[in-house]
Amino acid sequence: MLEYKGYIGKVEFDDEAGIFHGEVINLKDVITFQGRSVSELQKAFKDSINDYLEFCAERHESPEKPLSGNFTLRVDPELHRKIYLQARMSNKSLNSWVTEILQSNVGTESDQPLHRKKKHISRH
Repeated sequence: MLEYKGYIGKVEFDDEAGIFHGEVINLKDVITFQGRSVSELQKAFKDSINDYLEFCAERHESPEKPLSGNFTLRVDPELHRKIYLQARMSNKSLNSWVTEILQSNVGTESDQPLHRKKKHISRH
């Protein structure tokens, strides 16, 4: 995992091609990068982030910020009732209770990839 300016890159190695390749995973937009060595990969990652930020500036668009901390969760009404009651029985708000459960299951806060209309920035 790589991190730069709040953006997180997930890296994989292609054994056949002998190259590292990665993608920024905490954005809805697509930013990819690759390199033949760790140092080349790290440079390509930073360059791709900087290219993305420059691309957005040139288009007078705000770059997407890595995950806001808000998300909508849809559940079955019966499950919603059970969760709500469990939270109330624990003297917690629904948000606090669910956050505690999620944190206990992932260990730390974790960014996950999202899907929407994509801008593609690639550094090779």
